[in-house]
Amino acid sequence: MKTDLSKILSVSGVHGLHKFIAQSRSGAIAESLESAKRTNFDRNSRITSLEDISIYTSEGEVKLRKVFEALHEVLADADAPSPKASAEEFKALFSKALPNYDEDRFYVSHMKKVSEWYNCLKKFASLEFEDPDAQEEAPAEQ
Repeated sequence: MKTDLSKILSVSGVHGLHKFIAQSRSGAIAESLESAKRTNFDRNSRITSLEDISIYTSEGEVKLRKVFEALHEVLADADAPSPKASAEEFKALFSKALPNYDEDRFYVSHMKKVSEWYNCLKKFASLEFEDPDAQEEAPAEQ
């Protein structure tokens, strides 16, 4: 089953990733990928869909989906480094996966977060992603 990154959420101040379940009167209901526990996040929660996140490169921005795919090519079946790994290890990994990343705007702390998300998706979802462009084109072909 392919992962729809538009339904995978990162919530500021809350560990892990969540799957969007439904809109509620006071915000959004989401389920933790790791524990499957449902939570109602209020409107004040800073919720970001992984589909909306991009990484800065020297040529512009690259969508997170493309970064995950590049990481998967480099890592194959291995996990990304844990957040406790050295800065050099993260820089080496991202230099292989995304050689033109902007060193002035894509920090090691960002690399750690992306690696953590990558491992979470690998373990609890799928590293095969739905293509939002293909979804928009499919109904037009019918």
